[in-house]
Amino acid sequence: MPLPALLLVEDDPVLGPLIAELLEPDYRVVLAASGQEGLHRGLTGAWDVMVIDRGLPGLDGIGLIGALRAKGIATPILILTALGDPDEKVRGLDAGANDYVTKPFDARELAARLRALTRTFAPPQVTVPIGGWELDPGARLVRSLYGQTVTLTAKEAELLAALATEPGRVFTRDELLSRYFSPTDQPGVIDTYVHHLRRKISKSVVRTVHGLGYQIGDPE
Repeated sequence: MPLPALLLVEDDPVLGPLIAELLEPDYRVVLAASGQEGLHRGLTGAWDVMVIDRGLPGLDGIGLIGALRAKGIATPILILTALGDPDEKVRGLDAGANDYVTKPFDARELAARLRALTRTFAPPQVTVPIGGWELDPGARLVRSLYGQTVTLTAKEAELLAALATEPGRVFTRDELLSRYFSPTDQPGVIDTYVHHLRRKISKSVVRTVHGLGYQIGDPE
């Protein structure tokens, strides 16, 4: 069974690799050294949990968490902060963090809190049929008739699940945009994600109903 994927966003050149080394026996850790890199990886990868430093330069931890949540990323997030003031902790939680640990921290406590987050937020093992294929939205995986597995991003999995759970329905771009994307996104973002799904899975996985919108298809 593969290790859970953990995104660590920490700019300290000493502490970042040290935390990664502490967690690597139990997680597949990817280290991002800035808020902007963390945002890119957070939006494009499939993660089981994230650990984000509060005091990042540029895009700080609060801003990063807010940006991820605004894009619909529901991955549990633990924020690391050197600020023990209750108001700062409240800011982190209100921004979308699920838990926090103050620096300096005990490695055993950090590990235990991460176990609690991943245990609490473990997705149910429910699959959705797409023709002869199946989608596991929680794991963000699509499996073919022949055992091929395709990994999706969180947003790709969410969009595909929305279409697949109502196979007879045609969704307009505006419907999909209002339900699953940020108010600041443009309708063209739907076309972009449909393109990504077709490229990853099959051209026929999503049908275009001209003049109306999109409908789940039957991948070849």
